[in-house]
Amino acid sequence: MKKLLMALMLGMTPLLAICAEPAGSADKPLLMAGKHELYQRVLAVPGARMFKGAGGKGSTEVTPFTAFYVYARFTLDGKQWLEVGTDRHGTRAGWLPLASTLEWNHGLTAAFRDPVGHDRVLLFKDKESLRELAREQDLAAYDQLYQEAEQGISSADSPVIAIQPPGYIDIREDFYLVPIRQHEDVYLGSEQARLLQVSSVPLDREQGVPDDKPVESKDYTAGLVFVIDSTLSMDPHIDRTREAVERIYKTLGNEKLLGNVNFGLVAFRDNVASAPQLDYLARTYVNLEQGGNGADFLSRVKSLKAATTSSRDFNEDAYAGVKQAIESMNWTGHEARYVVLVTDAGARGADDPLSSTGLGSASLRQLAQDKGVAIFVLHLLTPATMADHARDAEQYRELADFPDIGSLYYGVPTGDVEEFGKVLDALAGQITEQVRVAATDGELAMPVPTSDDVQLANLQSRVAKLGHALRMRYLQKAEGDQVPSVFDAWMLDRDFRDPERQTLDVRVLLTRDQLSELHDILKQVLDKAEEGLLSPQNFLNELKSLAATVSRSPEQLGTTTATTAGKGNSLADLGFMREYIEDLPYTGEVMGLSLDDWQSWSTLRQVAFLNRMEEKVSYYRALHDHIDLWVSLDDGPVSGDSVYPIPLEMLP
Repeated sequence: MKKLLMALMLGMTPLLAICAEPAGSADKPLLMAGKHELYQRVLAVPGARMFKGAGGKGSTEVTPFTAFYVYARFTLDGKQWLEVGTDRHGTRAGWLPLASTLEWNHGLTAAFRDPVGHDRVLLFKDKESLRELAREQDLAAYDQLYQEAEQGISSADSPVIAIQPPGYIDIREDFYLVPIRQHEDVYLGSEQARLLQVSSVPLDREQGVPDDKPVESKDYTAGLVFVIDSTLSMDPHIDRTREAVERIYKTLGNEKLLGNVNFGLVAFRDNVASAPQLDYLARTYVNLEQGGNGADFLSRVKSLKAATTSSRDFNEDAYAGVKQAIESMNWTGHEARYVVLVTDAGARGADDPLSSTGLGSASLRQLAQDKGVAIFVLHLLTPATMADHARDAEQYRELADFPDIGSLYYGVPTGDVEEFGKVLDALAGQITEQVRVAATDGELAMPVPTSDDVQLANLQSRVAKLGHALRMRYLQKAEGDQVPSVFDAWMLDRDFRDPERQTLDVRVLLTRDQLSELHDILKQVLDKAEEGLLSPQNFLNELKSLAATVSRSPEQLGTTTATTAGKGNSLADLGFMREYIEDLPYTGEVMGLSLDDWQSWSTLRQVAFLNRMEEKVSYYRALHDHIDLWVSLDDGPVSGDSVYPIPLEMLP
């Protein structure tokens, strides 16, 4: 299916007055008003035509919603024109009438969550009607509005003008934009929520029409990658994992479904620099292509052996194994994507000097979700690591949390091999059963717990919900569900009935070059901060010097920062990444840092802050390197102008 590119763009006022003569740099696009680094961009609306010159007669049709940079603005005979280019480096494409474009400058956009488990989002004509409904929490009035919208019978005077479609559109696979014009904080009960104003125009071409042949259930496939701790203590659990996979292959063979589930295997140990005898940090034994054949898989798995010597301490670099599974596997074509982490030790997080990834639970989980991967954790609670069980369980629960489903974590009491085997069989069997049911167009029933194990029953329930949600997403691809195509409306980012549940995510659309710059600047700040642990005053001086260096307009530093104006001294005040983060409904921990506060913090608090900063730097680097995640709005190859909708909470 071709990429869905819905142009749902901001209805912003013109940023620059239209001049009587063409204006703009010979080799650079026009800057956004008040900006020194961000350029004006527009999208071509359906029916737009490109002219060789302003007011020219000859024209060519423009692919709807192609993105262009604005190089000049010109008024001719009362008609406003834009000279546009395909990149920031002087490549001119021609002239477009202003009326054939949409301003596209700020990258704040909404991504709808899967509506399974909560109400679909209602879109309101005006802010006041939505705000009043939220303030009063009038469930009866809400129920009536929702039922009318769901049934398509809303009256002309209804405040509701649209409803989110029943299907789920994954923004990572079928890219769309729901730009946010305005935002306002409100309370829904005791939960803080956001009112969001969004605007859009319709995409007339290919509306609701699948590009290729209809999706067939028999084509539904799952990728299941085991990430196994292969240190000394894990030998019996490795054998039991091998046994479980062998059983699954036999079951699939009997059902004639071999090929619908592909298996992978990654083993991890620990930092070999601190313990060279461990031989490797992470190693892929079987990739998903190799794991489609049972005999091949099992023969390769036989070569996996536990280490013969111990690692440095009780923690191991589990995140290195998970990251390798996420990044090294070819997940293409797998509708359901699972990683199952099996370990008896805590993971080296972002704050551990022996961590190879620099990632913590939250950032690694986000990287997995960027790739559409769900993470299960089978945590062996062995007596040897008893003192760390609570801390380790907390980090793994966070790692295994899946939006709207909950944490896919299971703590195996005492690390018992028999108990571990029972849980592994139940988990793997449930996943393969979901694939079997999908491939035969059957009905997926909720599992019946085989014991009084409450923890296992909860896990099975969540696996069932996850499997159902993934299957629905798959089937809806054939139905051509679309984001509401025409609206100028207000919506709420939380479920009206269950305010603790989010219905959509606010994201920031950054280019690959912007992310690279964000990474580089933040890395420089991090380096200066680490040096400043010993000398806080030197840190302040170094930051001021660095701010002048990285600013593209150093002469603006005195007018835009508190360094000279005396009105504050945060990193944003100094000019760091100001243009990326200002006007967002978000106060970044890093950019909002007061340098006065920094000086007053204890060394322990400073170190904890630096660890969180380093984790974001690591996430930016990993995301930048995942070429398959970036979207080129002009349908060209991935470049510095390609974009990705980054979750708001991952900004600095």
